[in-house]
Amino acid sequence: MLQYALIFLIVAIVAGVLGFGGIAGASAGIAQILFFLFLAFLVISLIMHLVRGRA
Repeated sequence: MLQYALIFLIVAIVAGVLGFGGIAGASAGIAQILFFLFLAFLVISLIMHLVRGRA
């Protein structure tokens, strides 16, 4: 799932090196949003796993 976040991070790094600041900023922002979104999904999944295990 974090593959998309890593792809956007790599795009941001390459764009930053080549001098495309706007593209680098947008890609880094998207990568950050995706990372925290997937992190939230992980926490929700772990909580659901613990709840189902006790039932």
